[in-house]
Amino acid sequence: MKRVHIALAVTDFDASVREYSARLGVAACCTVDATYALWRTDQLNLSITVKSADAGRLRHLGFEDDEAQVVGESTDVNGVVWEHFTEQHQREEIVKLWPHAKFRS
Repeated sequence: MKRVHIALAVTDFDASVREYSARLGVAACCTVDATYALWRTDQLNLSITVKSADAGRLRHLGFEDDEAQVVGESTDVNGVVWEHFTEQHQREEIVKLWPHAKFRS
């Protein structure tokens, strides 16, 4: 299965978590101390990171792909960065960056 991944920069963490939880109809499956949040639905993998200077901007796109062997990244003809990873790869990256990340089952 492939899920489209969208990574956004935000200013207000709490407001953004409320907004995207309401829009997606699910709570974030991972949060990190007012810094980072991740949602996973059947079709979408959405992450937000507090980066006030870039708020409202797309950080990158990608695919969560159950068949990805390694974490990959490429840039398309428009300069958009695309990542390619599994759920486990993403979890490992989150824990590496934020060992205290909270994951919801």
